This record gives sequence, structure tokens and C-alpha cells, in this order.
Amino acid sequence: MKRAITVAKGDGIGPEIMDATLKIILAAGAEIEPEFIDIGEKIYLAGNSAGIEPKSWESLRRTKVFLKAPITTPQGGGFKSLNVTTRKALGLYANVRPCVSYDPFIKNKHPEMDLVIVRENEEDCYAGIEHQQTPEVVQCLKLISRPGCEKIVRYAFEYAVRNKRKKVTCFTKDNIMKMTDGLFHKVFDEIGEEYPSIEKEHWIIDIGMAKMADTPEIFDVIVMPNLYGDIASDVAAQIAGSVGLAGSSNIGEECSMFEAIHGSAPKRAGQNVANPSGLLLGAILMLQHIDQNEVATNVHNAWLKTIEDGVGTYDIKRDGGSVSTSEFADEVIKRLGQKPTKLKAVDYTGAPSQKPMKYQDTGKAIKRELNGADVFICAKIAADDLGKKLESLAGEDLKLSMISNRGAKVYPNGLPETFCTDHWRCRFLVKNGSPAKHSVIRDLLGRIEEADLEWIKLEGLYKFDGERAYSLGQGE
Repeated sequence: MKRAITVAKGDGIGPEIMDATLKIILAAGAEIEPEFIDIGEKIYLAGNSAGIEPKSWESLRRTKVFLKAPITTPQGGGFKSLNVTTRKALGLYANVRPCVSYDPFIKNKHPEMDLVIVRENEEDCYAGIEHQQTPEVVQCLKLISRPGCEKIVRYAFEYAVRNKRKKVTCFTKDNIMKMTDGLFHKVFDEIGEEYPSIEKEHWIIDIGMAKMADTPEIFDVIVMPNLYGDIASDVAAQIAGSVGLAGSSNIGEECSMFEAIHGSAPKRAGQNVANPSGLLLGAILMLQHIDQNEVATNVHNAWLKTIEDGVGTYDIKRDGGSVSTSEFADEVIKRLGQKPTKLKAVDYTGAPSQKPMKYQDTGKAIKRELNGADVFICAKIAADDLGKKLESLAGEDLKLSMISNRGAKVYPNGLPETFCTDHWRCRFLVKNGSPAKHSVIRDLLGRIEEADLEWIKLEGLYKFDGERAYSLGQGE
């Protein structure tokens, strides 16, 4: 029985590269039944700010596999990224981007490069929760959850096993973001213990990404939170040869999406010159996902042989002798059944089926105690003046522990050189060590209002199983 998949030809060069991709994989024997939907610019301009119609969601939820060409998002406010919307709505938690060198046939500086970036795809700063809190300060919330960490880290290790990879590396910035990135690193260490045959290591993101750009051949599979992964995967694709050659998969518990990582290139639309390789490599990831590994192997090896034989579109044959989009597809089809002799051939046959990474709640009871509150205040005032005023408002059960501005402690005993904005974090803790009551915090907010100070946000300060579950201020 053929597997139904949802297909969107997209905008710009999308229809041309999708036609070429489908022609190749169908010629190779892919057992698929495409259901075509319209997405992107036409849908946006028809008044749908999401770029996708309700009936298209029905197709995606039914087939659970989405092969998607690039789209054009109109400029200006009000138009939401369809990629982000799809990832969020369908729970596509893992973004997987293989980045491989094809040197010397596609020139680059790293001929031994062969790594895969596994990027968390739903949370982190990409939750998109932002607020302007004062005339001078805006905030973006970085949300990291244990379920999100466990699913993406376990997926990275399972990917390594399924694809016979030997090492998984974690990139975070937990020397600074000790709780959010610290949780990601902690979960990596915990889950890593379940895979004794896989080598494990952790790098701080800045030096890790520098090392990846300089010596990518020392890495194999790299897993990281969303924002870092977005940046690192484009860097890795570019140093491998071209962002235009990279395919991508977005994996969820129920549905998955496969695409090229490049854009719709509207200036090249309709010219039959675009390179379909990125989308084709995304389709190869799709074939592996639906357990058509023999077809995936055949297509990938034929593509490698085509590149090895010096056949390419204008973007990789800049010295002339390039072929068109449709001609490139025909050249790949001619080589079905062949393997490269200089580039490394692939073999996906025999790979175990992919397991859905579902979060397993342990049900363990955790004792949570309110230990105080960070009250954020908008005011044009000197730090010492604000501190003295708030000390008098703390009440019998709370004490003003410190005030920080943009994370740096400024009261008590702040430095006059510290630059301050109109956004103050004022930390109140319980005096006697006993858990605070929410009524005590509400009464505090009332006194702050009566003193003509404007509080704009409140964060409860908790202990979990007796351990402090909030960060200290810089200098606290």
C-alpha cells in the first residue's frame, strides 16, 4: 500500500524543485501517494495570516508526513512564520540537519566534515513570549522544560544509534544560564548514561561553535537548544559547501515535516535553474522516516554519483557547464542503482524503525515552597532611594534582599559606575525561613501601589525539595 503524504509546492522556485524531487523519488520506486495543498504567499494575501488553510491542516493531521517546498512570507507585520506555526501546532520537537562535505566536487575548507545537528524545535526563546515592560526595557522569556529536554536529547541518542554514529555532543551556555541551559545539560548527562556505547561530551556554545566552524570533523551528532541550533545549523551547512545543499527534517510524536533549509528565491522563479538538492535531501530523510530505506539509499547514492560526475546547477558550477533544474533531475535518475566511487556511499537498509520520543512523567512528588518574590518596578529613580523606600514597605514577614538592574545588583552596596535603566528587579525574601503565603505577597504589592510605585511584573521565588530554584543576581 502506498503511503499518503502531504505535499506543498510553495512559492518562488518551490514548484520547480518540488517537481524535480518528486520525479526522482518516484522513479526510484518510492511508495507514496502525494496529497497537494496550497500554502504560502497566495494564502497569506488572500487574508489568512497563518499562510495555511484549515483544510490543509486536515491533510497534515491525516497523512502525518509533510514534504514542503520553500515559501515566501510577505513583509510587514501581521504575517506569522508558517514554519514556526507548523512546528508548534504539530509538536515537531526535533529539527535534524545533516551537514556533509562533498569536497573536492563542491569546494570547501573541511573535506572530512560529516556532522548532524539535532536542534530542539519548540521552546527556548522561540516560544516568542515578549513584552515591553517599561519605556526603556523589553523582555523575551526563555522557556526550557524537562519534557522538552528529555525528548530532544533522547532523540539525538536514538538518531546516533539508528545511523551508526559514535558520538553525541551537547552545546549549551550553562556557565551563565545555570537553570535553563543547566537543565538541558543535566538531562543530557542523565540520558547519556543509558547509551554506554555512544561517546558523550559537552561544550559551552561559544567555543563549541567556534570549534565547529574551525574543525567540524571532530563532531558527529550535536544536540542543543532552539536558538543555538538555529544559528549553528546554518553555519554548519554553509561551511559544508552551501546552505542550498542542506535538507532538514522536523520530527514530532505524531507528524513530521521535511524541507530544504533555504528560502524561496523569487528572483530565480520560473527560470528552471534552481538546485533541487536541498529539497531532495529532505525527501531522503522523509523516506527514511517512513521506513522506505532501500529507496532512500538508492536516491542518495545516485545523487552522490551525480555530484561526483561533475553535474550541477549554476550555484555549484560557477565556472560554466551547469544544467537546468529538470536536467539535473534527469541526471540523477540516470544514475539510480549506481554508487559513488570517491564520495562515501550510504546504506540505510537494515536501520531500525524510528521510535517516537514520548515524555514519561515519573509521578514523583516534589515539595514546592514559596520563599519570596521578585517584584519588577518601573521607575525613574536612584537605586539607593528606591531601596530605602522599599525597605520601609517590606512588612513584618518579608525583607528586601537586593535590587538589581538588568541583572546586576545595585542595592545594597551597589557601584556608582553601574548604568541603570527604568526597570528594577526588587527581591523580597521571607524573614524566618518558613514558606511565605501568597497573601503576604499580595499585601506587599498593595503597599507598593500606595507608595506611588508602579509594579509591572511578579515572579514567585520557590524552593523545590528544599533547594533554591531561582538564580542569584550578579554580585548578590
